[in-house]
Amino acid sequence: MASTTSGQGPSPKDIRRATRARRKTERKQARSEMSLLEHFKELKNRLFLAAVGIVLAAIVGWFLFTPVFNSLQQPLLDAAERTNTTISVNFGGVATALDMRIKMAFFIGLFISSPWWIYQLWSFVTPGLSKKERGYTYGFIGAAVPLFLAGALLAWLVLPHAVDILTAFVPEGAANLLAADVYLSFVMKLLIAFGLAFVMPVLLVMLNFLGMLSAKSLLAAWRWAIVVAFTFAAIMTPTPDALTMILVAIPIVVLYFAAVGIAYLHDKREAKRMVELDQELEGY
Repeated sequence: MASTTSGQGPSPKDIRRATRARRKTERKQARSEMSLLEHFKELKNRLFLAAVGIVLAAIVGWFLFTPVFNSLQQPLLDAAERTNTTISVNFGGVATALDMRIKMAFFIGLFISSPWWIYQLWSFVTPGLSKKERGYTYGFIGAAVPLFLAGALLAWLVLPHAVDILTAFVPEGAANLLAADVYLSFVMKLLIAFGLAFVMPVLLVMLNFLGMLSAKSLLAAWRWAIVVAFTFAAIMTPTPDALTMILVAIPIVVLYFAAVGIAYLHDKREAKRMVELDQELEGY
């Protein structure tokens, strides 16, 4: 074997430099294997598969319309009973009931098929990942789906409180007839928005595992993360009280710092692995 110090072969320092450069460019080279047209084709295929899953789940949602609608309407009925006023959902048009049933079916289908379309979106990224990184897929999906549902659940828990506060302004003796499309669209957007907000920390962890975002940069942005969390809570919670906003923002902030902690452990493990690799190369 040629000596690494005689000029006949690379030195350990050169080997380490080459190893780091190779690891740094490995992902870029893998991603560049697909042309721009192929990327668009892959995205189209993944979106098509995700849409097919949502449509199939929407068929199930069509038959679940009645119990789901009754559940969404229940906060209004409870508020009407407490305030002794007329508060109900009003279908103002001839086709409004059919239109809302179709929308509700897709809304239900979105939640039923969430593991499928989340998997399809993640799979769009995996062609540019290493074999080890593709192994993270099920872990991310296993975390993203429960968090998406947990965010929707939090919005559902906030909804009755919001209805109580907002309907309290109805004058005595007056009726509050809410347009079905307006009320149900508001509830659906609220649930989806909270679900996606809870998934964002998983996205941050994913970017860290891909080497695009370090734990140090995440921790440095903690003030902005808190501002964004409270701003989101203030916009999305339809109540004027600060307590509801705080109760909504706190879980988002906790999830953010949990993502920072996971990213820190990952970065620490990667740094340790690089040190071990350097020590192995020192032995040549």
